[in-house]
Amino acid sequence: MDSPQRISVVGTSGSGKTTLAKQISQRLTIPHVELDYLHWQPNWVEVPNDVMREKLSQALSGNSWVVDGNYSMVRDIVWGKADTVVWLDYSFPVVISRVVWRTFQRVVKQQEVCNGNRETWKTTFSRDSIILWALQTYHKNRRQYALLLQKPEYAHLNIVHLRSPASAQNWLSLIPTYYE
Repeated sequence: MDSPQRISVVGTSGSGKTTLAKQISQRLTIPHVELDYLHWQPNWVEVPNDVMREKLSQALSGNSWVVDGNYSMVRDIVWGKADTVVWLDYSFPVVISRVVWRTFQRVVKQQEVCNGNRETWKTTFSRDSIILWALQTYHKNRRQYALLLQKPEYAHLNIVHLRSPASAQNWLSLIPTYYE
Protein backbone atom coordinates (compact mmCIF):
# COMPACT_ATOMS: atom_id res chain seq x y z
CA MET A 1 0.00 0.00 0.00
CA ASP A 2 1.31 3.43 -0.91
CA SER A 3 1.07 6.00 1.84
CA PRO A 4 -1.74 8.48 1.36
CA GLN A 5 -0.41 12.03 1.30
CA ARG A 6 -3.48 14.30 1.32
CA ILE A 7 -6.04 12.86 3.69
CA SER A 8 -9.45 14.06 4.86
CA VAL A 9 -10.81 12.43 8.03
CA VAL A 10 -14.59 12.75 8.32
CA GLY A 11 -17.30 11.35 10.54
CA THR A 12 -19.98 12.47 12.92
CA SER A 13 -19.17 14.48 16.04
CA GLY A 14 -17.48 12.29 18.62
CA SER A 15 -16.22 9.66 16.19
CA GLY A 16 -12.56 10.46 16.81
CA LYS A 17 -11.64 12.48 13.72
CA THR A 18 -9.07 14.69 15.44
CA THR A 19 -7.50 11.82 17.37
CA LEU A 20 -7.06 9.69 14.25
CA ALA A 21 -5.84 12.67 12.20
CA LYS A 22 -3.17 13.39 14.84
CA GLN A 23 -2.08 9.74 14.73
CA ILE A 24 -1.89 9.81 10.91
CA SER A 25 0.06 13.06 11.06
CA GLN A 26 2.59 11.55 13.47
CA ARG A 27 2.90 8.29 11.57
CA LEU A 28 3.46 9.96 8.19
CA THR A 29 5.19 13.06 9.58
CA ILE A 30 2.82 15.34 7.67
CA PRO A 31 1.01 18.50 8.82
CA HIS A 32 -2.31 18.18 10.64
CA VAL A 33 -5.01 20.78 9.95
CA GLU A 34 -8.01 20.98 12.29
CA LEU A 35 -10.94 22.69 10.62
CA ASP A 36 -12.33 23.73 14.01
CA TYR A 37 -9.24 25.92 14.56
CA LEU A 38 -9.86 27.65 11.26
CA HIS A 39 -13.60 28.04 11.88
CA TRP A 40 -13.79 29.17 15.51
CA GLN A 41 -12.23 32.33 16.88
CA PRO A 42 -12.02 32.99 20.63
CA ASN A 43 -15.38 33.18 22.45
CA TRP A 44 -16.90 30.77 19.91
CA VAL A 45 -17.10 33.42 17.19
CA GLU A 46 -17.37 31.90 13.72
CA VAL A 47 -15.09 33.27 11.00
CA PRO A 48 -16.77 34.32 7.76
CA ASN A 49 -16.87 31.54 5.15
CA ASP A 50 -14.59 33.40 2.73
CA VAL A 51 -11.97 33.87 5.46
CA MET A 52 -12.13 30.19 6.39
CA ARG A 53 -11.81 29.16 2.75
CA GLU A 54 -8.75 31.39 2.31
CA LYS A 55 -7.10 30.12 5.53
CA LEU A 56 -7.75 26.54 4.46
CA SER A 57 -6.40 27.05 0.95
CA GLN A 58 -3.18 28.35 2.49
CA ALA A 59 -3.01 25.49 4.99
CA LEU A 60 -3.41 22.92 2.20
CA SER A 61 -0.91 24.45 -0.19
CA GLY A 62 1.68 21.76 0.56
CA ASN A 63 2.01 18.32 -1.01
CA SER A 64 1.02 16.36 2.07
CA TRP A 65 -1.37 16.93 4.97
CA VAL A 66 -4.19 15.42 6.98
CA VAL A 67 -7.34 17.43 7.68
CA ASP A 68 -10.13 16.62 10.10
CA GLY A 69 -13.63 18.02 10.10
CA ASN A 70 -16.99 18.08 8.39
CA TYR A 71 -17.45 21.65 7.17
CA SER A 72 -19.45 21.46 3.94
CA MET A 73 -18.48 25.06 3.06
CA VAL A 74 -14.90 23.88 2.39
CA ARG A 75 -15.49 20.30 1.24
CA ASP A 76 -14.80 21.24 -2.38
CA ILE A 77 -11.34 22.53 -1.39
CA VAL A 78 -10.44 19.61 0.89
CA TRP A 79 -11.80 16.77 -1.22
CA GLY A 80 -10.71 18.45 -4.45
CA LYS A 81 -7.08 18.31 -3.26
CA ALA A 82 -7.26 15.09 -1.22
CA ASP A 83 -6.19 11.67 -2.42
CA THR A 84 -7.90 9.82 0.46
CA VAL A 85 -11.03 10.23 2.57
CA VAL A 86 -11.15 8.28 5.81
CA TRP A 87 -14.77 7.95 6.91
CA LEU A 88 -15.21 7.05 10.58
CA ASP A 89 -18.63 5.42 10.41
CA TYR A 90 -19.03 4.05 13.91
CA SER A 91 -22.19 2.76 15.57
CA PHE A 92 -24.52 5.15 17.37
CA PRO A 93 -23.67 3.76 20.86
CA VAL A 94 -19.92 4.16 20.23
CA VAL A 95 -20.25 7.74 18.98
CA ILE A 96 -22.69 8.92 21.63
CA SER A 97 -20.73 7.36 24.49
CA ARG A 98 -17.55 8.99 23.16
CA VAL A 99 -19.08 12.44 22.74
CA VAL A 100 -20.65 12.32 26.22
CA TRP A 101 -17.40 11.14 27.84
CA ARG A 102 -15.31 13.70 25.93
CA THR A 103 -17.68 16.55 26.80
CA PHE A 104 -17.70 15.77 30.50
CA GLN A 105 -13.90 15.38 30.51
CA ARG A 106 -13.49 18.74 28.80
CA VAL A 107 -15.89 20.49 31.18
CA VAL A 108 -14.47 18.99 34.37
CA LYS A 109 -10.82 19.48 33.37
CA GLN A 110 -11.50 22.79 31.60
CA GLN A 111 -9.68 21.51 28.51
CA GLU A 112 -9.37 23.88 25.60
CA VAL A 113 -11.30 22.83 22.50
CA CYS A 114 -9.71 25.34 20.13
CA ASN A 115 -8.46 28.94 20.14
CA GLY A 116 -9.07 29.33 23.87
CA ASN A 117 -12.65 28.05 23.64
CA ARG A 118 -13.90 25.65 26.28
CA GLU A 119 -17.07 23.66 26.79
CA THR A 120 -19.03 24.53 29.96
CA TRP A 121 -21.81 22.97 32.00
CA LYS A 122 -24.07 25.71 30.69
CA THR A 123 -23.46 24.84 27.02
CA THR A 124 -23.54 21.11 27.75
CA PHE A 125 -27.14 21.43 28.84
CA SER A 126 -28.24 24.02 26.27
CA ARG A 127 -29.39 24.01 22.66
CA ASP A 128 -25.70 24.60 21.74
CA SER A 129 -24.66 21.28 23.32
CA ILE A 130 -22.27 19.15 21.27
CA ILE A 131 -24.09 16.11 22.71
CA LEU A 132 -27.40 17.40 21.37
CA TRP A 133 -25.69 18.20 18.04
CA ALA A 134 -24.38 14.64 17.80
CA LEU A 135 -27.82 13.21 18.60
CA GLN A 136 -29.46 15.42 15.97
CA THR A 137 -26.92 14.89 13.17
CA TYR A 138 -25.70 11.30 13.54
CA HIS A 139 -28.16 9.61 11.16
CA LYS A 140 -28.26 12.51 8.70
CA ASN A 141 -24.44 12.58 8.45
CA ARG A 142 -24.22 8.84 7.83
CA ARG A 143 -26.75 9.06 4.99
CA GLN A 144 -25.06 12.14 3.57
CA TYR A 145 -21.56 10.61 3.47
CA ALA A 146 -22.85 7.40 1.90
CA LEU A 147 -24.30 9.50 -0.95
CA LEU A 148 -21.50 12.06 -1.25
CA LEU A 149 -18.75 9.48 -1.54
CA GLN A 150 -20.48 7.92 -4.56
CA LYS A 151 -20.54 11.16 -6.57
CA PRO A 152 -18.47 11.20 -9.78
CA GLU A 153 -16.55 14.34 -8.73
CA TYR A 154 -15.03 12.31 -5.90
CA ALA A 155 -14.06 9.30 -8.03
CA HIS A 156 -10.38 10.27 -7.67
CA LEU A 157 -10.51 9.63 -3.92
CA ASN A 158 -9.43 6.47 -2.19
CA ILE A 159 -12.28 5.89 0.28
CA VAL A 160 -11.36 4.21 3.55
CA HIS A 161 -14.65 3.30 5.26
CA LEU A 162 -13.96 2.35 8.87
CA ARG A 163 -16.79 0.99 11.00
CA SER A 164 -15.09 0.58 14.39
CA PRO A 165 -12.25 2.05 16.43
CA ALA A 166 -10.43 -1.29 16.12
CA SER A 167 -10.64 -1.18 12.32
CA ALA A 168 -9.28 2.39 12.40
CA GLN A 169 -6.27 1.32 14.46
CA ASN A 170 -5.71 -1.67 12.19
CA TRP A 171 -5.81 0.55 9.08
CA LEU A 172 -3.43 3.03 10.70
CA SER A 173 -0.95 0.27 11.51
CA LEU A 174 -0.91 -0.75 7.81
CA ILE A 175 0.12 2.68 6.52
CA PRO A 176 3.77 2.54 5.54
CA THR A 177 5.76 5.24 7.27
CA TYR A 178 8.40 7.34 5.60
CA TYR A 179 11.10 5.22 7.23
CA GLU A 180 9.76 1.77 6.34
